[in-house]
Amino acid sequence: MKGLKRGPELKMPDLKVPDFLVDLYWDLRDRHLLPLVALVLVAIVAVPFLLGGGSKQQPPAGPVAGASVAPSPEPISSHLTVVEAKPGLRDYHKRLHHDSPTDPFRQHLTSPDLKGAKLGGGEEESASSSSSSTSSSSTSTTVTKTESSNGTTKTEVKTETNGGGKSLEETPGLTLFAFAIDVKITKTTSTADGGKDQGEPQLRHRVIPPAPLPGEKEQVATYMGISPKTRLPFFLVSNAVTGVFGEAKCLSGDSTCQLLELELGIPVTFVLASGARYKIDVLKVEPVPTGHT
Repeated sequence: MKGLKRGPELKMPDLKVPDFLVDLYWDLRDRHLLPLVALVLVAIVAVPFLLGGGSKQQPPAGPVAGASVAPSPEPISSHLTVVEAKPGLRDYHKRLHHDSPTDPFRQHLTSPDLKGAKLGGGEEESASSSSSSTSSSSTSTTVTKTESSNGTTKTEVKTETNGGGKSLEETPGLTLFAFAIDVKITKTTSTADGGKDQGEPQLRHRVIPPAPLPGEKEQVATYMGISPKTRLPFFLVSNAVTGVFGEAKCLSGDSTCQLLELELGIPVTFVLASGARYKIDVLKVEPVPTGHT
């Protein structure tokens, strides 16, 4: 056809697909996963339509012919009552009308009276012992005033104890004990010709700590008590002592022992600067009562 003119040429735009999509397509194709991907896409599009189509509500059924229609109840709002709000605290007279006032400065709890009670005894024994101690310690005091002719006044006070028992001050409470020792002390001195003069041994019973030995005038060692671990007596060594000989345990001190622990029946000799020697031998340790509280 020679008479027709040729129109403009239409060129398709060059659409270049990203490389990662091309790689993904060929990868899914090689693994035979393209049908599965297509099925997933169809399911994503179809699920909202399926869920929305099944939620239609059916119209309510009409009234049955011949059935009586019950009258509608009154609205609930007709029973509501409007009350005025009154914020604030209630009157304390109404809140505390069932309570009785108490004095905060009066002592309500008192400690039990255990005077005269015995360990292991019942209520009757402790009550009887308490009453007996109270009756035995009851006293009566009489005050007498007399006036003399020159205007001076004399006052006489007489105290009598009823029942003939011991007063409260004379009744013992707790008994105090101390660990006393029986010790033998032998003194040896040097004579002018270089000999030794040994004196008679002194035996002392129930020496209660603290006690300087052999005495206050010449202190060699002071008995301080017994050790809580070994139950052995320990002594404080005097500064006048220059040497200690015997089997003893030094508890404190470097070059010169200051605190010494002695064994029972093993004598220890203390040497003074004057040359005198004192041999101290602890024979026995025993607890002895020292008083009452």
